[in-house]
Amino acid sequence: MRHRKRSTSLGKDTAHLKAMLRNMAKSFIMHERVSTTVDRAKELRRVVEPLITLAKEDSVQSRRRAVKLLAVRYNALTPKETRAAKGGDLSAYNDDRKLIKKLFEEIGPKFKARPGGYTRIVKTGSRIGDAASTCIFESVE
Repeated sequence: MRHRKRSTSLGKDTAHLKAMLRNMAKSFIMHERVSTTVDRAKELRRVVEPLITLAKEDSVQSRRRAVKLLAVRYNALTPKETRAAKGGDLSAYNDDRKLIKKLFEEIGPKFKARPGGYTRIVKTGSRIGDAASTCIFESVE
């Protein structure tokens, strides 16, 4: 029975699925376009669209919720990385800061007037190896 199952597992356990969707969401935010299978894109939409809705209002609470949803390392560094950061090497969490900055300063304002439907799935055919249907997951504007 499939009672109370909101989404498909995509053949992965819960931790792997969450990590995969978070990584794909990060890639989508950085590049605003991801090439993947149709099933993964449909699941990715459930992660990305609420993030864009959060980014429409730039507040501290919205940023904290986005950091939590994406599981980015905004300030949590190991002691070794902290020593390196004090020395000027900010590479340990620089990309995560860029990610949140881009989400709230570029992507969010772009969709300010739009009530929803920020992404589209463009089907591109099927993969050669296993014939999985592939698509391009991209932002609308």
